[in-house]
Amino acid sequence: MANLDELLVKTSRTFALAIPLLPEPCKLEVTIAYLLFRIADTFEDAAVWPREQRLAALGDFAALLSKPDPVRALELTTQWSAARPIEHEGYLELLAETPAVLEALASLSPSARHIVTRHAIRTTEGMAEVVQRTDNRGNLQLRDVEDLKSYCYIVAGIVGELLTELFILDAPQLHAVAGELNQHAIAFGEALQLVNILKDSDDDAEDGRVFLPPKSERGPIFELAREDLRCAKRYVAALHEAEAPAGFLAFTSLPVLLAQATLDRVEALGPGAKVERGEVVAMMAHVHNAIDHHNNPLAI
Repeated sequence: MANLDELLVKTSRTFALAIPLLPEPCKLEVTIAYLLFRIADTFEDAAVWPREQRLAALGDFAALLSKPDPVRALELTTQWSAARPIEHEGYLELLAETPAVLEALASLSPSARHIVTRHAIRTTEGMAEVVQRTDNRGNLQLRDVEDLKSYCYIVAGIVGELLTELFILDAPQLHAVAGELNQHAIAFGEALQLVNILKDSDDDAEDGRVFLPPKSERGPIFELAREDLRCAKRYVAALHEAEAPAGFLAFTSLPVLLAQATLDRVEALGPGAKVERGEVVAMMAHVHNAIDHHNNPLAI
């Protein structure tokens, strides 16, 4: 079987740092979920493919998730890999390992497998709706803030819901704060996605994916991202209050800190601004130190 941890490193940045912080079995569950979402995202991003080919791949992938079939998975994977939907070597390697990722999914507990599968299908089908809206050249133009929020829900808000269900499944003490977690789960995912969209807006526009209004009108988007980050902090506070496993706190806190720092940098310097590696190392040290002292890493 493919090494899932290696695939994670080759296809992710923030998640490759955060997922290893989780305890088992949640680490394996979230790793598999991330890789499934990344496969779907590869088809959504496949600008070199015509729209109908991208839609067909997303439909076939959703069908595989609904009704696993190793023979069909190998057949489709061979076709997808030969057609090279994208030039990122890590994504292509993951695509070739789709049967192995599906095999790993089948190894999860029935409850975890149901959660991961259901949300992966929802996102895959949502991405197909997004691709359906692209023009013949694969270009996408979102209309307004509500349209942007709908897109963020498909690609990230659902992730927040998935994580919350897995957390509660694996740490029953979280039932006490399930209401609070569910209230902020979508904003947690949306916050991270909005920051990435703001950071990558120039590159996305060059690729024909326009998610944002003109730069002079982006104030409300920054404010939405900041409000979502405030909700994300409440999400982490609820985990801390319920004495969630330390890995849950570390996994959720680090991306929020990175997103907050990135948003500040992008607002000051413009798209493309990034947080330096040394700052990331310092954030990780802060998170671990706070947790070691039983403190909330995001407490003000």
